[in-house]
Amino acid sequence: MVETPHDLATRLANRVEAVCRHYLSNGHRQGHYWLVGDVRNTPGQSMFVRLKGPGSARRAAGKWTDAATGEHGDLLDVIRGSLRLVDFRDVAEEARAFLSMPYPEPVNRIGGHAPAPRGSTESARRLLAMTQPIGRTLVESYLRNRGITALCDTGALRYHPRCYYRADDYVPTETWPAMIAAVTDLSGKVTGAHRTWLDPMGFSDACLGRAPLSTPRRAMGNLLGHAVRFGAGSDVMVAGEGIETTLSVRSAMPHLASMAALSAAHLSAIVFPHKLRRLYIARDNDPAGDIAVATLLERTRSLGIEAIMLTPRLADFNEDLRLLGLEALKASMKLQVAQEDITRFMSSAF
Repeated sequence: MVETPHDLATRLANRVEAVCRHYLSNGHRQGHYWLVGDVRNTPGQSMFVRLKGPGSARRAAGKWTDAATGEHGDLLDVIRGSLRLVDFRDVAEEARAFLSMPYPEPVNRIGGHAPAPRGSTESARRLLAMTQPIGRTLVESYLRNRGITALCDTGALRYHPRCYYRADDYVPTETWPAMIAAVTDLSGKVTGAHRTWLDPMGFSDACLGRAPLSTPRRAMGNLLGHAVRFGAGSDVMVAGEGIETTLSVRSAMPHLASMAALSAAHLSAIVFPHKLRRLYIARDNDPAGDIAVATLLERTRSLGIEAIMLTPRLADFNEDLRLLGLEALKASMKLQVAQEDITRFMSSAF
């Protein structure tokens, strides 16, 4: 039997609060409504989604209205708007993927869901569905401890207070607080997630806030070609390896859209937006970074994209930010970026 848009919208409405928590994560529940800025998940309260209501008509559960613009729609429109999707085929595919997730359970309930395949995209999406915004959490403290204070457009980062960690198959599972990063494709569709487990006891110089684990950072899902994205993509962007490195560059260039590829190998394979004409490559000073940059330079040349390499003075840009300071990092960036981009992307940073 072919599933119609009405069928999908009805199924989503049966899980309306879970849909809102996942796709409108910058909002909050108030009574029988979910309040958020708009259908694109902007913080605010002008848009309200009905969490209760009849099975059909405009007052049904899942129907929403933006009081500021007069826009209205259903939960399929929420998926389309929050992920910036264009084709309904992609909206329907995302809706079906979400509906395959288990219903969220109360934290204190005994028992659990049948696990998704380990390391899969589905598993990554389930994990992200259980997270919360980073404001006033250990994630915000972790980033600020690393000198990263430019936290606008960081909706891709989330907080999980008790994220599972297991060193290998022969030891018990532990739980640690974690920074969860959404890995997305060019359309904004989630393809994977990256976990950075954090130390709830404080931020020592030894681990800079990461949990004292053998592998405090791990990724899951489909990463190749995709990235953790900060800011809306444009004709000029910066791509870096790690989240902290990329956000450090963004501290000095706060208006420049950024992509964190999560490793040198994935940096070399990152997929470019069609309108990209200039790419800044925030490299790390190590052999893996050299190889990634060489591959990326070859790819950009073949596509007619201007590539400009940004080189840190120390091991990476977060080390520059922490040890040399923001003003020194700004000065270094000013010497390396195109003159026209200083005014466009760094005006408020100088």
